Amino acid sequence: MSDKNHDDAQAAQRQAALDYHQFPKPGKLEIRATKPLANGRDLALAYSPGVADASTAIHQNPDSARDYTARGNLVAVVTNGTAVLGLGNIGALASKPVMEGKAVLFKKFAGIDCFDIELDEADPEKLADIVCALEPTFGAINLEDIKAPDCFIVERLCRERMNIPVFHDDQHGTAIVVGAAALNALKLTNRKWADIKVVSTGGGAAGIACLNMLLTLGVRRENVFLCDLHGLIHQGRTDDMTEQKAAYAQPGGPRQLGDVIEGADLFLGLSGPGILKPEMVARMAAKPIIFALANPNPEIAYDLAKSTAPDAIIATGRSDHPNQVNNVLCFPFIFRGALDVGATEINEDMKVGCVEGIAALARATTSAEAAAAYQGEQLTFGSDYLIPKPFDPRLMGVVASAVAKAAMDSGVATRPIEDLGAYKRHLDASVFKSALIMRPVFSAAAQVQRRIVFAEGEDERVLRAAQAMMEETTDIPILIGRPDVIANRIDRAGLTLEPGRNLQIVNPESDPRYRDYWETYHALMARRGVAPDIARATMRTNTTAIGAVMVQRGEADSLICGTFGQFLWHLRYIADILGQGGLHPIGALSLMILEDGPLFIADTHVHANPTPVQISETVIAAARHVRRFGVKPRIALCSGSQFGNLESASGTTMRATMAILDAMKLDFQYEGEMNVDAALDADLRARFLADCRMEGAANTLVFASTDAAGATRNILKARAGGLEVGPILMGMGNKAHIVTPSITARGLLNISALAGTPVTHYG
Repeated sequence: MSDKNHDDAQAAQRQAALDYHQFPKPGKLEIRATKPLANGRDLALAYSPGVADASTAIHQNPDSARDYTARGNLVAVVTNGTAVLGLGNIGALASKPVMEGKAVLFKKFAGIDCFDIELDEADPEKLADIVCALEPTFGAINLEDIKAPDCFIVERLCRERMNIPVFHDDQHGTAIVVGAAALNALKLTNRKWADIKVVSTGGGAAGIACLNMLLTLGVRRENVFLCDLHGLIHQGRTDDMTEQKAAYAQPGGPRQLGDVIEGADLFLGLSGPGILKPEMVARMAAKPIIFALANPNPEIAYDLAKSTAPDAIIATGRSDHPNQVNNVLCFPFIFRGALDVGATEINEDMKVGCVEGIAALARATTSAEAAAAYQGEQLTFGSDYLIPKPFDPRLMGVVASAVAKAAMDSGVATRPIEDLGAYKRHLDASVFKSALIMRPVFSAAAQVQRRIVFAEGEDERVLRAAQAMMEETTDIPILIGRPDVIANRIDRAGLTLEPGRNLQIVNPESDPRYRDYWETYHALMARRGVAPDIARATMRTNTTAIGAVMVQRGEADSLICGTFGQFLWHLRYIADILGQGGLHPIGALSLMILEDGPLFIADTHVHANPTPVQISETVIAAARHVRRFGVKPRIALCSGSQFGNLESASGTTMRATMAILDAMKLDFQYEGEMNVDAALDADLRARFLADCRMEGAANTLVFASTDAAGATRNILKARAGGLEVGPILMGMGNKAHIVTPSITARGLLNISALAGTPVTHYG
């Protein structure tokens, strides 16, 4: 790239960053009310006179502030802007975009509300006084970007005087992530903490905290060699010394980095670019561990370090190289765990719990969500994957629960959690939107073991779903596909699936059951125009038909297909092969998980313009399936007509459907025909029909065409952030489900849990 093009690219990036911060409204934060303020009654409860009752209750019992205010989930990010990452002492006001960014990370990754507070105060003791005065407002304090050694003073004073967690993330957040990366690097190279030699550059807040953490984990102090701009920290040195540096003083006289690097196992750099030279790397121990964390330019360029020592394990602070040491792996979740148990501080045990949780997660198989967020990257535990990625949704449950446990074990939790397993499930449910609503389904599926065959077994989403099935259910995945392709993709994704042990494979090209399969298919289809040659070809090429034949023959319990291709194409083969004994496709039911709860939509795929009889079957089947999720069905028959006010096609169809349903004396609530807004708003509905038979908002919407149902489903996905579970194919006895090409690995896991529940479990 020419210099001009490079300059143009940088200018475009700067403008994009400025536009991001300015539009559509300035900044990255806003305050939203969490309670209704729609009328005079709401106002009287929110402010005068109702607010006085909450204040009186807190005055009588200060601990109840967590119950009546946001304090228990509110963190302050506090800075004076004297050491902003990569920018230096830019002052409090200029640091505000950075602190707003930290606040939104708290919210994004851990659901913690956060105020950024920029204080124009350079004196560390006065700064500590101001922070301590904030204690009534916040449940915890995150100190940020305060220069050393002032940050040590501020944190010490605040910790001594405050009864809530105070955490300087520049120090301890970095130290925790470094500790996790180092722990795994030692595992990979068969080293022990007590045996390694550590050479570090930079005696600032983060550097000292990282060394302190390494000592906590087992490194011996005499094996630590700390260097700064003046060389080795040694006994008797007086220039540019602090008590924190002095704690790492080595015996002997002055030496430079090049003098002490010989035989070093771990280089830890938190200093500046170009400090670690290639000849120094060459003199380190075999399989050196190099953490060059200066940002944006590390102590040694990644490629240069790798070319000098190809077996080196390298971490940087950059996102364009493997093993980015990023504090976001830590700080949201350590605060989440601390707040949830009412910790009075964040102590060493909690930090170590965080280290171990992060490290263990990297050693586990990679989540499908992280793989989707980092497409093209190798996310398998090893030298290029020491620590998980920030968008791994499992971080919340693993790390926050480890922190909560450590807080309880060390005696600093004022609100201990009785069931840590339930707490972790709660955290996972806050990240995986489907976890809570799917819990009854997974519980039912766990009671039996079923064989689930996936027609598109080579798809990486299917492989990750099969991995999750192995980890979270008792079901057995069967994959249709070429074994060599499946094996290569399992290896590439770092999964632990093993054909013959926890996975079965059906090879369309050479399975020994081929003759049995095509003969079975031909016997079913001989009088529907399928000749033997066509049957043979179908059983070599059509994986949906192969899977359906397996279910029909009793070699699998349920089929999942549809990760590519059109829904009705798959449905044709399922209906032909499995549509026996009264089974026939009734409709497709999609569960949409929205911010305010679940909403079921039908029929989204099967009958383009269903008859009243077909719609009535859909309603009855939908009620049965809704109950599988522990939800009491309230079904609205939706149309353009509102209780008979239009003679539209959808209105007359739904009116006829109501007559069919009324004759059945059903045991669930349903009502219609009505507009969607009336279905979801009971007050609006009452204005049209005072004696409405359905209470509250409908949780299931049934439409008179797949166009209307599908459009509603897609709008909820695209514009309302809805997460789909399904489609659930109703009427086929749970023998087959057809998903859509947009489905995720988590979605496949959910539908496999539905397929893993025998029909007898839900009627």
